[in-house]
Amino acid sequence: MKELLQINLKEIVKARGMKVPGAMVSLIEKIIHQEELNEILRVTFPREGSEFADKVYGHLNLTLDVKGWENVPEKGRFVFASNHPLGGLDGIGLVKVLGRKYGDDNIRVLVNDMLMNVEPLRKVFLPVNKFGAQGREATKAINEAYASDKQIVMFPAGLVSRLHPDGEIRDLDWQKSFVAKAIESGRQIIPIRFEGLNRRRFYRLAKWRQKLGIKFNIEQIFLPAEVCASRGKNFALTFLPPVDPADLKAEGKSLPEIAKEIKGMIYL
Repeated sequence: MKELLQINLKEIVKARGMKVPGAMVSLIEKIIHQEELNEILRVTFPREGSEFADKVYGHLNLTLDVKGWENVPEKGRFVFASNHPLGGLDGIGLVKVLGRKYGDDNIRVLVNDMLMNVEPLRKVFLPVNKFGAQGREATKAINEAYASDKQIVMFPAGLVSRLHPDGEIRDLDWQKSFVAKAIESGRQIIPIRFEGLNRRRFYRLAKWRQKLGIKFNIEQIFLPAEVCASRGKNFALTFLPPVDPADLKAEGKSLPEIAKEIKGMIYL
């Protein structure tokens, strides 16, 4: 029988033999909104995949307007490439929408390997890990997914959108690897424009962290707070027409140029 997952930071610290002051643990519990996250896990239990994603949106009273369904064929093998403004609810939204269309068994979302701890979504997640034996296993699993008939869903920027000098919030450069893998596996790319924002202080924190030269991604700790603060919001996503990267390469464009061109479609 499946057991209800609950986050207990005090028990995690104790189990790992870490010496952390109780006041510090309590502070981190508040930062990550432990109680609210556990409430979400209780309300959604025992759902997984797209059912879990749908229940999360319902519990938080979120709406997701979807446009461009005419650009999503019923059959075919695609790479769904999206901008990444939220770092949580955008990914959950894509699982909700694409899982419902294709079935959870037929989608795989490439994610940071730390997100494999989100057990209700583990069945649709595919971890990206570049180091050691786990890195080799991850690469093998990703190659197998691209070779299969499953739909690949990803965020080519790799990181949550950032606040830029012009005051706009948008992705960093899209990595060329998603173009290379699409060409290698004979897939078209369907760009996705996801419209939604975290609170502006989240993006300011990321900016100041970079200015101070701190390499550790501090702002990631505050993503759960952004999920909880999103109650009642309306998001939107638009599927843009499929792009054949092999055709663009045949025109003499390099992989970075193709990645930049596809990213540009999102921000028109």
